[in-house]
Amino acid sequence: MVLLSAGIVLAGSSQPASAHHGWSWAEDAQTELKGTIRSISMAPPHPSLQVTAADGVLWQIDLGNPNQTERSGFTATSAKPGDAIVILGNRHLDKTKMQMKAVRITIAGKNYDLYPERIRTN
Repeated sequence: MVLLSAGIVLAGSSQPASAHHGWSWAEDAQTELKGTIRSISMAPPHPSLQVTAADGVLWQIDLGNPNQTERSGFTATSAKPGDAIVILGNRHLDKTKMQMKAVRITIAGKNYDLYPERIRTN
């Protein structure tokens, strides 16, 4: 119940900083996206990937902050454009925005758990 209350508080926030750095812009449900890495940026405040999905749609995948992303084992040399990737994450509430916040990325069978505490497996 505490987690539900915290989610409601975050969802009600309209401050730009929390919208960017928090989870209020993302759906609660997690989805999986399969595609190919188009580009990788390790720049702060959040490393990100551009991923082309199987249907040709380009997605922005936000990772954790630089230290958190590195702690997951993912670095600038962990992948390259053209590599296949599977992303588990929370997509943007606005379905017109092809953006997802990753909790786990999988490349060549290796999992990089960016937010291990948030990973939900059925």
